[in-house]
Amino acid sequence: MSYIRIEKNETCEITEKKSRFIAYLAYVTTEEDAQNFVSQIKKKHYDARHNVYAYILNSGGKKYSDDGEPSKTAGYPILEMLENEGVTDVVCVVTRYFGGTLLGTGGLIRAYTKSAKDCLEKAGVKKMILCDVLSLTFDYAYLSKIEHMLKTENLVTKDKTFLENVTLTVVSPKDKTGALRENILNEFAGAVNFAVTGEIYN
Repeated sequence: MSYIRIEKNETCEITEKKSRFIAYLAYVTTEEDAQNFVSQIKKKHYDARHNVYAYILNSGGKKYSDDGEPSKTAGYPILEMLENEGVTDVVCVVTRYFGGTLLGTGGLIRAYTKSAKDCLEKAGVKKMILCDVLSLTFDYAYLSKIEHMLKTENLVTKDKTFLENVTLTVVSPKDKTGALRENILNEFAGAVNFAVTGEIYN
């Protein structure tokens, strides 16, 4: 299992027929976080005519608001763009300061979509993969060999504990865990205690 998220929060601005479109993009994981972010931007741009938004969560929640613009010309095309790009756990707010010239339905859709997409390109995206969290406990004598094995497999060691034995906390993509368990068993027989303690996206 995997999903795509933004690499960093971003903002950018475009101008269409003297109307300013300021896009804000942020990483969120809950509807509450998304709504809080929308509220922050609305507070910041309290004098703007429109603060439209869209968010989509990996958990399945999604919502948009045209905030006074004609139906489905603002928040909806932003949501559609995010869905087409496959990005989740993201909220996008686009603030519009009216420049005096009406853009029409097509013009609004293009402007809101472009401002959000430019912001997404600036933010960058990364693929998050569902991983197992592993706990490996063993004698100090095996440390360098095991670390070399993990490095060869490009696996991330999150934590090291040095007590009577060494315990490494390792993050392994789910499709690599079985092979790693087998390799460690073959190499070290029963000398390494191998346990799956949880799962995270990494």
